[in-house]
Amino acid sequence: MKEINSIRIDPAIKRLLSYATSEEKIDEEYNKYICSPNRKLYSGGINGEVISCIGVEIHNSRDGVIKHIAVLPKERGVGMGSSMIRFICKEHNLNSISAETDKDAVLFYANFGFRITSLGEKYPGVERFLCELYLR
Repeated sequence: MKEINSIRIDPAIKRLLSYATSEEKIDEEYNKYICSPNRKLYSGGINGEVISCIGVEIHNSRDGVIKHIAVLPKERGVGMGSSMIRFICKEHNLNSISAETDKDAVLFYANFGFRITSLGEKYPGVERFLCELYLR
């Protein structure tokens, strides 16, 4: 995994972020990683191709919030998402990590060991979930 801090967004990263947020928000979210000292964005690759990314926001220096996580569709299901979460936890020596997600991704977090809490219908017709993992 390598940290991304280029002012210009790489097209591969832009494509990955499109899986994790709405198309209109990509540039705004990317800028938060570049400008905010407590936000970090990392990418992972195979043979020089960027295939995954994870963005995290660190609170109180030891609590992480996953803001974005994405793996190219053709590379999903082989543990890439899980290895990115393990990397973040180790890299930042976290006490806890959390994420908010929809029902499409909630099983991924549950299988990893996150505790799942329904936040109800946060947006019309869209149930959201809080996923929390305590590491210490």
